[in-house]
Order: sequence, then C-alpha cells, then structure tokens
Amino acid sequence: MIRSMTGYGRGECSKYNRKFIVEIKSVNHRYNDITVKLPRILSGLEDFLRKTVSGRINRGKTDVYVNYEALGDVDVSISFNGALADGYMAALATLKERYGIDERISVSSIIRFPDVISIDKSAGGAEAMEELKEVLFEALEEALGNLILMREKEGSALKSDILEKLTTITDMSEKVAKRAPSAIEVYKDKFAERLKENLGKVGAEIDENRLLMEIAVFAERACVDEELTRLSSHLDQLREILDKDEAVGRKLDFLIQEMNREVNTIGSKAHDAEITQIVIDLKSEIEKIREQVQNIE
Repeated sequence: MIRSMTGYGRGECSKYNRKFIVEIKSVNHRYNDITVKLPRILSGLEDFLRKTVSGRINRGKTDVYVNYEALGDVDVSISFNGALADGYMAALATLKERYGIDERISVSSIIRFPDVISIDKSAGGAEAMEELKEVLFEALEEALGNLILMREKEGSALKSDILEKLTTITDMSEKVAKRAPSAIEVYKDKFAERLKENLGKVGAEIDENRLLMEIAVFAERACVDEELTRLSSHLDQLREILDKDEAVGRKLDFLIQEMNREVNTIGSKAHDAEITQIVIDLKSEIEKIREQVQNIE
C-alpha cells in the first residue's frame, strides 16, 4: 500500500508501575532520518527505539517523543556523588577566604549543585530494564500503528489523484499521436506554397523531388512515435508501482523525470501550435504528479 511521509501517531501503556506515552511525527525527507527525544535516565534505550522505528518506517524525517512516569517507588534509587561534593566544598571554602565571606556552608547549599544527588527511576537491574522495554515497546507499537495508518490513508488519497492524472496524460498523448501526421501535412502544404511563391518570383518551376526530399527530412525529424511509446511505457510502469506494497517514492520520482524528458523532446520536435499547447498541458500535469510523489515513502 502506498504511504505518504506525513503523519502523526500516539501510544500509551501503563504496566509494572510504569507509564509511557510515545508520540511520533513524520514529514517529507529524502532519506530515513530518525530523531529520538527521551528522558536522560532512559538514554540507554535510544538504540532500541531507533531500531524499532526504522524497522517500520522506510523514509521521512521522523521525530519520536517519549514521556516516562514511575507510578510507584519500586524502581527509584538515590545516589550521592561524594567526590563532586568535595570539589564544591573546596571551591566554596576558597571563595569564603578570598572575599572574606562569613557565611556557613549548609547541606542544602551543597545539594543544590548539579549531580551531587542523583535520582534514578530506572534502577533495579536487568529485570527492571526488561520491564521498561516491554512497556515502552507496547506504547511505541501503538504510536507506530497510528502513524502508519495515517500515512496509508493519505497515501491512498495521493494514489487516487495520481491515477486520475495519469489518465489525463494518456488522453493527451493520444491527441499528440493523432495530430502529428496532420502537422506534417500542414507543413508540407505551407512549405510547397512558400517554395512556389519564391520560385515564381524568378520564373522557375518547383522541383517535385526536392520538395519530397524536404518533406521526408522534416517528417523524420518531427516524428514523435518513439517518445510517445516510451511515455506510454512509463505510464504503465507508474501504475504497476502504485500497486506495490513497499516503499516506492524513489522509483516514482525517477519515472517522473523520464516522463518529463520524453515530453520535452516531443515539444522540441513539434512545429505545430496544437501539439505545443498539448505539451505545455502535459508538463503541467507531470509537475503536479512530481509534487505529490515528493510526499510518498
């Protein structure tokens, strides 16, 4: 199923006196760029989060936000950094002596400094870590499921719209194919008329062989059969790719470039106002598809 790269998902799980809320947002991006934001005490789970998300998301800029709450005291540990406290005490004593400050250094003053007292809500050993992973995984899976569901809904809408535009392009291509032979006949008549007018001024007659040769050269240069055939093939491939259940954004982007190249060649060969207008309309429709493809995973 086609997925867009834009979406949002939220998941929540409470178990083992722990609660996780996971939010995931994704937008367009050329590669698979995953950013994880979680509490510092859970930094050891960042790789676990990245691997889980990258296993479900193939492309896009994805931001994962994790909120953690301990619902009980079973996994709380408080630690004291004595070496750091000694350093702070020595620095404060130096300040008192240097500036003649007569003020008592209290315990409350020391513990205000960063990292003197640490509260670890994820303590409890390997068993506690496995419980954390289990609860986090359930919340993450719910968030991913909701994200993917939104991306699939938007992808389905994009697919329908692209298919309509492909039908429009096919109709335009058929118009070019029908008009091309007439354009050569029009050129032939105009060329013969101009040649006759110029030769009449000098009293000469038209060389039919020369005329036929000029028409043949023009017809060869103006022939767009190959370009139309390749364009039709690209349209068929696009329809096939849109039915695949995988990340297809890059493939679609490549085919759009190829379609644009064929239409540009048709435009350069055209010596007919009607075909030129159709080419302009074709390029407009292809550009609309290109913009939509940029949002497909």
